[in-house]
Amino acid sequence: MSGGASLARLFEERRLWKGQTSPDARRSDQPTGVAALDAHLPGAGWPEAALTELLLAGPGHGELRLLWPTLARLSQAAERIALIGPPLLPYPLAWQAAGVALDSLVVIRAQGAEVLWAAEQCLRSGCFGAVLCWPERADDRQLRRLQVAAESGRTLAFALRSAAALDNPSPAALRLELRAPLERLHIRKCRGGQPGVLDLAGGA
Repeated sequence: MSGGASLARLFEERRLWKGQTSPDARRSDQPTGVAALDAHLPGAGWPEAALTELLLAGPGHGELRLLWPTLARLSQAAERIALIGPPLLPYPLAWQAAGVALDSLVVIRAQGAEVLWAAEQCLRSGCFGAVLCWPERADDRQLRRLQVAAESGRTLAFALRSAAALDNPSPAALRLELRAPLERLHIRKCRGGQPGVLDLAGGA
């Protein structure tokens, strides 16, 4: 019996399993709302129940513009959104103009280690559609706790950090570096996909 015939028989007898990748098998239920980014990500959206890092040279580098489409969609579906330790208090009119339902926002003032602790508790609770946190410092172990908490609570987790952390290891499923103005998005790590640089001019 030839090798090909042997394999065919094993498949017919269901003694050998052949993995198949369906085009929609890994499709995310959490589109980013940014066409160029969705097209690049393996699930056509944010990694679900996982940690995404946004690495910034400083606040105001387009991070909210990038996240607002997702946060607007979640809030309009009555999902709560936690903002933990933001460097500036959210400007309500801007968030409202972006389509975010303000009554879905929960702003938690925290500093230092409190930011990571509060983020972990919110993620584990499963009571939020998304949790955004701004940790001043975070090592691999602390970020892994956020990743595990996101998986446990089936929640989108976003850690907005300094770009100085780029050289540090991270368990995040997705790491994005943002530079102002938000015309190019650097994908530094993408679980199941490839790093790259996206041109967002006119698409963010």
